Amino acid sequence: MDYALITQKLTFSYNDPVSFSFPDINCKKGEHLLIMGPSGCGKTTLLHLLAGLLKPSSGEITINGTNITRLHRSLLDKYRGKEIGFVFQKPHFIQALSVIENIRIVPYLNHQDTEEEEIARILNRLNLSDKRDSRVNRMSEGELQRLSIARAVINKPTIILADEPTSSLDDKSCEESLSLLKSVAEANGSSLIIVTHDKRLLGHFNHVITLQS
Repeated sequence: MDYALITQKLTFSYNDPVSFSFPDINCKKGEHLLIMGPSGCGKTTLLHLLAGLLKPSSGEITINGTNITRLHRSLLDKYRGKEIGFVFQKPHFIQALSVIENIRIVPYLNHQDTEEEEIARILNRLNLSDKRDSRVNRMSEGELQRLSIARAVINKPTIILADEPTSSLDDKSCEESLSLLKSVAEANGSSLIIVTHDKRLLGHFNHVITLQS
């Protein structure tokens, strides 16, 4: 059976009083996984470990058959750009660039060709076509969130990681955001992993892992 993500005996420690031990994860290719837990249980830490932004104290993380915990930093950065899309809780964009330039920079930094037709398709799917030349500092919070999704999926990653994408949204916006994430993941054949404390998402996932504080 093909797995997009496998973790084994994963632990992380910021210092002696603050340490985490995470349950093993087996996420199939194309599967949607919800990781729940209260504040302080290590949800964001786990997501950063899965993205290779943090190095575990012990354990292994295998993405699409590659153990990323054994990769040299430069190779890990390259691998991340190809295989992982990240939707941060608070999106980070280059304010001086337009919407389409903020998307184009992702494949550029990862030494991949920019497919203008693919960018146009994603913008259309996320209802951002009319914003392609807008500066990001003139966009609403909802538009910025959709742009964050567009940027995360432009390289057709194996895995899309999303950190609390709905916790600050009202019910209607929560449903729309989740629907967008799931539909874009399905369109790209990507696995979707969301970490959150937002219990409204529970009924939308068959695979749920709960972290303890």
